[in-house]
Amino acid sequence: METSTNILVAGAGAAGLSVALALADAGHGVTIVGPPDLGGAARTVALFDGSVRFLDSLGVWSHVADRSAPLRVMRIIDDTKSLFAAQPAEFHSSEIGLETFGWNIENAILVAALLEAARAHPRVRLIEDVVESYCLNADATSVETRAHGAIKARLVVAADGRRSGARRAARIAARTWEYPQTAITAIFAHRKPHGDVSTEFHTRQGPCTFVPLQGTAEHPHRSSLVWMMAPREAERRHGMAAEDFAREAESAAHHLLGRLTLLSARGKVPMAGLAAKSLTGQRLALVGEAGHVFPPIGAQGLNLGLRDCAHLAEAVASGGDDPGAADVLATYERLRRADVATRAVGVDALNRALLTNFMPMDFLRGAGLFALQNIGPLRRFAMREGVLPGAGAPRVMRQRTADTVST
Repeated sequence: METSTNILVAGAGAAGLSVALALADAGHGVTIVGPPDLGGAARTVALFDGSVRFLDSLGVWSHVADRSAPLRVMRIIDDTKSLFAAQPAEFHSSEIGLETFGWNIENAILVAALLEAARAHPRVRLIEDVVESYCLNADATSVETRAHGAIKARLVVAADGRRSGARRAARIAARTWEYPQTAITAIFAHRKPHGDVSTEFHTRQGPCTFVPLQGTAEHPHRSSLVWMMAPREAERRHGMAAEDFAREAESAAHHLLGRLTLLSARGKVPMAGLAAKSLTGQRLALVGEAGHVFPPIGAQGLNLGLRDCAHLAEAVASGGDDPGAADVLATYERLRRADVATRAVGVDALNRALLTNFMPMDFLRGAGLFALQNIGPLRRFAMREGVLPGAGAPRVMRQRTADTVST
């Protein structure tokens, strides 16, 4: 049996559901194909101010705001033991006119809210199936699903992750690389309040970051952990007893949060990078990790993916009746290229700078952090750019809606 849709979105994670809702709000019929992706163990996402505005425009943020924690201060502590280690640095959202840099939320809560919105949207159809093959050409496209047969579409949006079948079917080349690191993720309760401060310890094996989470009645003080380390250390710590792992995490945090209690299973993710040569193909657009992957430094991953979603919706809305037309996709490619390339290069450079003990590199890294601490205009520029590109950001992320929810 063959059916048709205006736009087909492959993938039902946060990026796929978000782009589907945005395109449906623009007036298009959208079919999402994929099992809901609630994320791995202890996975949380820090959503910057622009991403919150985008989710608010989709009618989703009001349903999750009270289960997210504000990020008002970003603290960086150089724990590399380098001769040129900088003093701890703090960056306050108020300095750039924001109540918060963003909000940290458990991925499963966010995806569940997006799923509810998708199921309720009159122009969205959700099929919990798997796309097995793609037929992409300039005139039309179709996908073959495992249980629902063929589906024709005028545009396919690939939100199917770093191993994207759509990207491979379109023969879009992707450069990939690996890092000598694995990230351990976890959620902790702790004795001391976090004070809305996200603390990133820079170590020789990579960043170790404690990000505030909303407390519960049982555990009023909670934080999520993303701890990047050498693979052998990750294997050891992943297999440790919960109490022993908590004590090591406590030590890594220099006891800033007091005694830690592990609340979740531990995630373990090998670190790698990916950059697609193009974000578009014939009647195909890549969003999120289908187009770019890099380490979880500076909370850039999903925020960058949501900017993909917002820009694609913007390009489609301004491109006429055919969402998969060549000029629409060319506009999307143009809107996204600089942002994606800049973030990928910046995150990669910072991560590699931590992994080397080459003295000139240590000096440059320390000098850079010193400059950010002490040169006000540079510090404010870096904070603004970290949250949202100053040039070329999606319109919906630059415009605060009247009913944006904050707590």
